[in-house]
Amino acid sequence: MSEHPLSGPLSGKLALVTGASRGIGAATAEALAAAGAHVVLTARTSGGLEEVEDRIHKAGGHATIAPLDLTDGESIGRLAQAIGGRWQALDILVLNAATLGALASVPAIDAKEFARLLTLNIAAPQALIAAFDPMLRASGDARVVALTSSVVAPRAYWGAYGASKAALETLVGAYGEEMKNISAIRTHIVDPGATRTAMRARAFPGEDPASLKGPEVVASAIVDLVASDAPTGHRIRVEG
Repeated sequence: MSEHPLSGPLSGKLALVTGASRGIGAATAEALAAAGAHVVLTARTSGGLEEVEDRIHKAGGHATIAPLDLTDGESIGRLAQAIGGRWQALDILVLNAATLGALASVPAIDAKEFARLLTLNIAAPQALIAAFDPMLRASGDARVVALTSSVVAPRAYWGAYGASKAALETLVGAYGEEMKNISAIRTHIVDPGATRTAMRARAFPGEDPASLKGPEVVASAIVDLVASDAPTGHRIRVEG
């Protein structure tokens, strides 16, 4: 492994990516590292994180894994404390981790599953923003990127997941508005569109995965976005 980070548009920056063990999260972590950032990888299980970390290191990049359950609020605080003890600022926060839940009509939504979905998809991002707000403010050009979905526009049987993503967009957008005149923090929303992921396969089991773009296409768009001068609140949809 190289002793120095890769040079690139994000050289010297620190990034944190949630849900980084597979899919869009893993691809984004690898793309950020390839662009020069040191990437902190989080997900529930360490196995997938270790594989992503190994690929980053073999490519000459730098990464640190931090397995944790984002539904445990205390673990987020401990993560922020650990990262804050090593680095002064967080430059990029990618809010990617989410759960699909069961597709069901609104009256048929299971209350316990809905509570867990809202905890991971909206409460955890809020807790992450709160925990890392001091480090984001310490950056000279901080970006918070939230992954959303086209189902924020009401769609039958997608009420639970769509509601959580609509709430996430509003939450992150509000943070951007609060920060734009008092810090260098900018927030962005990324709709990945139809992408070849395990979540997509669960939602559309009859779909041919070969017909979909790979996660690396979304990852590249995210890197381009955080390396650009896009204003706070900028929203993109990644086409295949």
